[in-house]
Amino acid sequence: MIKVARYQLVTPVMFLGLPWAALAAVFAVNAAQGGGGNFRGGLAVMFLLFFVTGVQRIGRWLPFGLALGATRRSFYAGTALLGVSMSLASGLVIAGLQAIERATGGWGLSITFFRVPYLLDGPWYATWLTSFVGLSALFVYGMWYGIVNRRWGTLGLLAFIAVQVLVALAVTFACSRAGVGPLRLRPAGAYPATLSALELTGVIAALAVVCLAGGHATIRRVTV
Repeated sequence: MIKVARYQLVTPVMFLGLPWAALAAVFAVNAAQGGGGNFRGGLAVMFLLFFVTGVQRIGRWLPFGLALGATRRSFYAGTALLGVSMSLASGLVIAGLQAIERATGGWGLSITFFRVPYLLDGPWYATWLTSFVGLSALFVYGMWYGIVNRRWGTLGLLAFIAVQVLVALAVTFACSRAGVGPLRLRPAGAYPATLSALELTGVIAALAVVCLAGGHATIRRVTV
């Protein structure tokens, strides 16, 4: 697993530097637009790039990794280990930047870039945990996407997406009928009333485990 992780870091700039470079660029744009305390969603760039990186790690790096002697399972485990480790470190940096943002009054411009309403707006440890879980979930979810695409192609990927949409609709319908769960909203478009941020983090963590298990099961017979 360690050797696979080192192999994934052959191009460290793309894996380690790109998400933060993109985030810095978006932050600069937000700062140039002025403050006012309005969250514009710039932090979502970091999470999106973790998903894209997870997809790319399988699509581009799996064939050569197997040619170097790695097994499918070791490649998957090593890549997931690296992604989770990077999520852990990145979540800590996000929590630190959020603390600086609070201490400086939004970087002196009343900017709320690293404070996401409801999700990332609590104590530093809650921000760290939620960021870590969210980044990890998107990374392993992206890996699963890449594996499905490599094993079954575009049609298989479309079917994979369709199944997820049907499951989401079924869960939404069941929750609305029962009147429980995170889909029950407060009046006036407020945030989910039945789950706290940490409870929602637990749900995301469970989904990350499902994605991790699904990707592990799918990669066993993937072709290269």
